Amino acid sequence: MSDIFSANWRPAVEILIMTVGIYYAFRFIRGTRGAPVVVGFLMVLMGFVLVTLLLDLRVLRYLLAAFSAFFLLAVLVIFQPELRRMLAELGNLPLFTTAHEQRENIEVIIQTVERLADVRIGALIAMEQSIQLQEAVESGIRIDCEATPEMLETIFFPNNAIHDGGVIIKGDRILYAACIFPLTQRQDLNKSLGTRHRAAIGLSEETDAAIVVISEESGAISYAFKGAFTRNVTLEELRAFLTSIFVVPARTRNWLVWLKSWRAKPERGPVLLAKSDAPETNPPASNPGTGIAQ
Repeated sequence: MSDIFSANWRPAVEILIMTVGIYYAFRFIRGTRGAPVVVGFLMVLMGFVLVTLLLDLRVLRYLLAAFSAFFLLAVLVIFQPELRRMLAELGNLPLFTTAHEQRENIEVIIQTVERLADVRIGALIAMEQSIQLQEAVESGIRIDCEATPEMLETIFFPNNAIHDGGVIIKGDRILYAACIFPLTQRQDLNKSLGTRHRAAIGLSEETDAAIVVISEESGAISYAFKGAFTRNVTLEELRAFLTSIFVVPARTRNWLVWLKSWRAKPERGPVLLAKSDAPETNPPASNPGTGIAQ
């Protein structure tokens, strides 16, 4: 009986691992510019394999086996930005930044956006995570100062020498200003989107940064993340989105709080966690087809 069990559990584990891997791979690339390429590549490959097997084409079967290594190399080249972002996110361990500090950094962005939107001053703000954005931009002036609403307003004030381009923020520091972000190559976007919005989408396709855009014409607030672009959001929606990205759920700290409370007051049972320990709301859902929220 034990021999039968040991012979059957290994294939089941392999199938489970492959299923989870494929699911998370598709979930990761969904909404990025690489998604249509993945679908087209798999459709061509599956059709080619199906025809080869049904018609028993031995030469084509040999070529498929011989060129499998080249197919793998092609995948690495085509999806290099997505793979780079995925590996960087896996290595991103925010151990030294508290949730309180992250919320303060978010409030700086919210205050800045509110002030600039009221007077219709255009702005492009990229909040860096694990991938260094300086590798993705063409130029920029090093600032390296504390991020405050006043400083950001000064940078984006019209006729300022560095008001054109985008700003890169890391934590509570403004790293660079007047940066030129890569423009998206997508053809399915609304024609009304300007250069700022296309630059925000382009940078989000290549990095894991969250980019906030303020329209100079209308003062509308938008954000881009992982190739998805959401237009005309409120300040509360922007705060909820940034909170879901940058405020890390402190599960270990919550467990310590629970244990301390349990030891101090055993008769009252476990203490319920406060609502503020979790993101307020989920960011607006995006359309899988276009990557733009409805």
